[in-house]
Amino acid sequence: MIPVKGFAGARVAVLGLGRSGLATARALRAGGAEALCWDDNPTAREVAEGEGFLIRDLRKQGVWDDTACLIVSPGIPHLYPEPNPVIAAAMEAGVPVDNDIGLFFRSFAGPEWNSMDTLPRVVAVTGSNGKSTTSALIHHILTEAGRPAQLAGNIGRGVLDIEPGEEGSVVVLELSSYQTDLARALTPDVAVFTNLSPDHLDRHGGMGGYFAAKRRLFAEGGPDRAVIGVDEAEGLYLAGQMSEGPGDDRVIRVSVSRKLTGPGWQVFARKGYLSEYRKGRQAGSIDLRDIRGLPGAHNHQNACAAYAACRALGLSPRVIEAGMLSYPGLPHRSQIVAEAGGVTYVNDSKATNVDAALKALGAFKRIRWICGGLQKEGGIAALNDGLGEVLKAYVIGREAAGFALQLEVESEVCTTMDEAVARAMAEAEPGDTVLLAPAAASFDQYDNFERRGEDFMAEVRGRLGG
Repeated sequence: MIPVKGFAGARVAVLGLGRSGLATARALRAGGAEALCWDDNPTAREVAEGEGFLIRDLRKQGVWDDTACLIVSPGIPHLYPEPNPVIAAAMEAGVPVDNDIGLFFRSFAGPEWNSMDTLPRVVAVTGSNGKSTTSALIHHILTEAGRPAQLAGNIGRGVLDIEPGEEGSVVVLELSSYQTDLARALTPDVAVFTNLSPDHLDRHGGMGGYFAAKRRLFAEGGPDRAVIGVDEAEGLYLAGQMSEGPGDDRVIRVSVSRKLTGPGWQVFARKGYLSEYRKGRQAGSIDLRDIRGLPGAHNHQNACAAYAACRALGLSPRVIEAGMLSYPGLPHRSQIVAEAGGVTYVNDSKATNVDAALKALGAFKRIRWICGGLQKEGGIAALNDGLGEVLKAYVIGREAAGFALQLEVESEVCTTMDEAVARAMAEAEPGDTVLLAPAAASFDQYDNFERRGEDFMAEVRGRLGG
């Protein structure tokens, strides 16, 4: 646990008592603060009360009179489409609003660091797609290399629930736009921006607000190294803002669309080969084509970003390559579930938006595609540009019929996962890939994308008898 600093003897309100909220309350208590906890869910309140926390209805008048700060869980809107009433009341009262990420950055360093030769470091990863894979891959490479590392944030453990930093250790954080938007402190040693595509636009008031939330990771504290995907205009703009000139190697540019040139530091992938160039000379290369845990061009982008971050931490190209070769893949992200009768079954339930689904569709051949769910803003029309390898779509979700009508490929309305898997398996032939890449949120049928992916895997394995 990371005890929160700066609030000893003070009362701090905690809104939202899920994984991050409860971890925050514990860390506040460990740092000498009194946590005033609230969640609209009575079960969540009971759990917190069972741990001895004071439950305070933050919707009532006068609650802010003796409160030093409000800490908000990431799923609760603080600005768009409109602020949660509790947050609005806190802001009206002049009470600072923060989240667990901000508390982590202000509390991670300690006096014990003065005796360390190699200080702990923090790598923070953000972007629209690939955050989880990039973060998990960095963590895996570090662990395989013998470096003490912890994975936290939007993946792994809550940031305040991890262990204090030790000599030479690294904390790898996956950060969503919800987290970077509100955190009052953001000071990673290495910051990574994978890419940008439309997502969560209602929460950020449009694309500009969404990019601004991501950009804060680089603008608030100024990382020692910035790894930036430059295949979109926003990434190219961000790299330019961070750099003092073409040869400034504090910025490592990453691409999977073209060869990068110039006197700076670049990492790019072309035709399945990763190349690192520095000061105009090649410094490293990796053949990515046979790394089973990283299939497709989108994973090659993740590999480039992870490689660049690990190089910034001082690892050699060969050590990084060894880590990549042993990377098993991330659950629910291009996860090979089974191979039977010449058919491969792949779980990419984390492809919750159109861009992520297109990347998954581009990674495999002869696809029997299970898709559908709760459509996000912007619709799914763009999916039709990436259906060249799709033999047939099997559509799930409460809006399956409407979803199927928008697809320019043979489609079957299945509605449920068991029906979709049964139909896809019955029609699959050797050489086919049965791919779950929904291009939609899961909340019409499941609590989260993990449960959706688990259902897919259970159906496949159950029908294969394993």
